[in-house]
Amino acid sequence: MKTLPLRPLTISFSSSPPRSHPIPKLHPQLQSPRFSVLRSSIQPQPQAPPIKRESETSRTEYQPGVLDDLFLSSFRNKLAQEVGLDSEKPGYDGLIELVNHLMMKGKSSSDTRDAAIRILVSLFPPLVLKLYKILISPLAGGKIAAMMVARVTALTCQWLMGPCTVDSVDLPDGTSCQSGVFVERCKYLEESKCVGVCINTCKLPTQTFFKDYMGVPLLMEPNFSDYSCQFKFGILPPLPKDDTTLKEPCLDICPTSSRRNEVAMNSNVQQCPKA
Repeated sequence: MKTLPLRPLTISFSSSPPRSHPIPKLHPQLQSPRFSVLRSSIQPQPQAPPIKRESETSRTEYQPGVLDDLFLSSFRNKLAQEVGLDSEKPGYDGLIELVNHLMMKGKSSSDTRDAAIRILVSLFPPLVLKLYKILISPLAGGKIAAMMVARVTALTCQWLMGPCTVDSVDLPDGTSCQSGVFVERCKYLEESKCVGVCINTCKLPTQTFFKDYMGVPLLMEPNFSDYSCQFKFGILPPLPKDDTTLKEPCLDICPTSSRRNEVAMNSNVQQCPKA
């Protein structure tokens, strides 16, 4: 039997390496630790919640109800009748625009105050005011009447002034009673942005109205720094020449304040021009 010769098994290896995707190399400067720190520092960081200012967090907003809308509508109608026109703006914005018209309509501050008094008187039935002055105001030396109007003011006027509370007032006779109303931040003053509007359409007319038509003395002390106001029923106001409120300068938020400051740089006049 004849055997076939065996051939040696040969295995060939390729001399070329296997193909692979090239790996991009970073620039030497980008491989440095300094770049790593810089790259980590520009990563978006979680944002902290915005910090509210103290005036935003401490201030309480009054939420008007159905009766408040009725009071606003009634007061605005009487104001429009006195001015002779109405505003196209709705709600409180329209009310402030009418107040500005009232300020411009009067030939003097006295005319504006008289018009504001007429508006306050027109809000009440005439018989109610007369009976209150005759029957209620003399009781207990005027304390009962003072406490009553303080509570009514706090209940019915927050739509106009903002949140307010009844507080105690020291009377001239040395006693005290709950006949004060403290307004935290007067919306009327803040929206009108004018010392003159406050004095001639609110403070002085309101003091005169309660004293002459309801028999209740009233001192109003607006604070033009924080816009608060203190009502003191049962206390007579000082004479105009002694009332420092009437000598207050323009508010910083007054639209004409900056222009007036430029004009008054060489003058000693500081009083609000509308006061």
